Amino acid sequence: MTNEVDFPSWEVFTQVKPGANYVHAGAIHAADKKMALQNARDTYTRRGEGTSIWVVPSESIVASNPGDKEMLFDPSNDKIYRLPTFYTMPEGAKAI
Repeated sequence: MTNEVDFPSWEVFTQVKPGANYVHAGAIHAADKKMALQNARDTYTRRGEGTSIWVVPSESIVASNPGDKEMLFDPSNDKIYRLPTFYTMPEGAKAI
């Protein structure tokens, strides 16, 4: 008999309403993507709290190392086009 832990792990992301960001809900185990969607629905949206679900094999998730912060997230002061200093605000605009 196959045990649940023998199945690959999948990360689950849910969307509360159309256009909203997807938020990590947790992880489940499933044999394939169809089963992963079903298990994610049963586990994380059984009360109708979502409109869409993403499931991604956990092994496909890649994360940066906090020790690489400087290399990956260095300030962009040398990239003037990223700063809004030379844009003019349109007349009548309260906030952009």
